[in-house]
Amino acid sequence: MQTLMPPPQIYVERTLAIIKPDIIRKEDEIEDIILRSGFTIVQKRKMQLSPEQCSNFYVEQYGKMFFPNLTAYMSSGPLIAMVLARHRAISYWKELLGPANTIIAKENYPDSLRAIYGTDDLRNALHGSSSFSTAEREIRFMFPEVVIEPIPVGQAAKDYLTRYVTPTLLKGLTALCKKKPADPFTWLADWLIEHNPNTPRLQHNVIVEEP
Repeated sequence: MQTLMPPPQIYVERTLAIIKPDIIRKEDEIEDIILRSGFTIVQKRKMQLSPEQCSNFYVEQYGKMFFPNLTAYMSSGPLIAMVLARHRAISYWKELLGPANTIIAKENYPDSLRAIYGTDDLRNALHGSSSFSTAEREIRFMFPEVVIEPIPVGQAAKDYLTRYVTPTLLKGLTALCKKKPADPFTWLADWLIEHNPNTPRLQHNVIVEEP
């Protein structure tokens, strides 16, 4: 007797990424790597934190010897905070980053982002949330106005697709067959953007400039 296994469910996670003050000039280059690695940049903000705000953000590090230098470094200039989303976003972003200590990253993981962009054990270029609960806290800290809605999975995801996605996709595919464009993928992508019947819940690549 054959056992029917339920179809796998893909759960989309969110994590917080920070381009730290000393490499903000590499913003475009790093964002290109992020997008090519399968992430969506859900929210983005350029901002400068005060030492007090840095202390609150890195509260888990409070009491460690490097804490004063860390808060001084992170408040030394503007930074870029981003909410990244994809399957297993937290662990995959941590894997791309490499070890927190840049010296170790350069020795053992030379292709990691911290090995490429970091300077030393303090100025390690980029930040990533360490866990699911940390990601939620950090996202709320950097983007207090954002409502972190649960992403549907299982039957709820199927119902959402049936109600909101499938009808529009069928219309687009029908129009594609009639039009027969030279580049069907690009044509369909443009058509779906133009005929999106729903107001997106998430604003992609929103930049809020703050002094």
